[in-house]
Amino acid sequence: MMKLSGRRAMAAVALAFTATLLGAKSAYAHCDGMDGPVVKAAQKALETGDVKHALVWVLAGDEQEIRHVFEHTRKVRVLGEDARTLADRFFFETLVRLHRAGEGEPYTGLKPAGRDLGPAIPAADRALETGSVAQLEQLLNSTMREGLHERFKAAAAARNFVPDDLKAGREYVHAYVLLLHYVEALHATAAGAGAHDAPAVKSPEPGHGH
Repeated sequence: MMKLSGRRAMAAVALAFTATLLGAKSAYAHCDGMDGPVVKAAQKALETGDVKHALVWVLAGDEQEIRHVFEHTRKVRVLGEDARTLADRFFFETLVRLHRAGEGEPYTGLKPAGRDLGPAIPAADRALETGSVAQLEQLLNSTMREGLHERFKAAAAARNFVPDDLKAGREYVHAYVLLLHYVEALHATAAGAGAHDAPAVKSPEPGHGH
């Protein structure tokens, strides 16, 4: 069985599990949420009057726009509750939009709080909040082992097909390709590729090569 260090296993599963099951979009979507880190940073900036809490989430080239919107928001907020709500929303949307643009992703609007982001992203946030990576590492190692064993078992079981049986042969090729794509994604991330840089893992149709 493939052996990966704890840290490499965490990175590998973060890519492979997310890319395979969620289309590599959950981490991006997390930043779109009203309870996500970008909006929380915007809220803290408004609460403290310090725009730098928000600036870290955008590229340097977008800093001036955020500063401008931040100052405008602060002026409008004092005009009443409705004005405050609208101004805050505009600031949140601007910060998230520019953050997404910096990742090369389109902005599709703010998403409601409380969405199901799967187990990995909340576990990563909890690890940072508590300062302990133990539970996150356990989750990712377990997910990696299950995913690897499942794909290996399927490919191994289909490998000894009768050459004249084309259907069985194509089923083996399908299982083989799924295994290789999964292992390739694990290894690429473990070697240092980030989830934002790596391609999503696709599940080919039976009979198609990798």
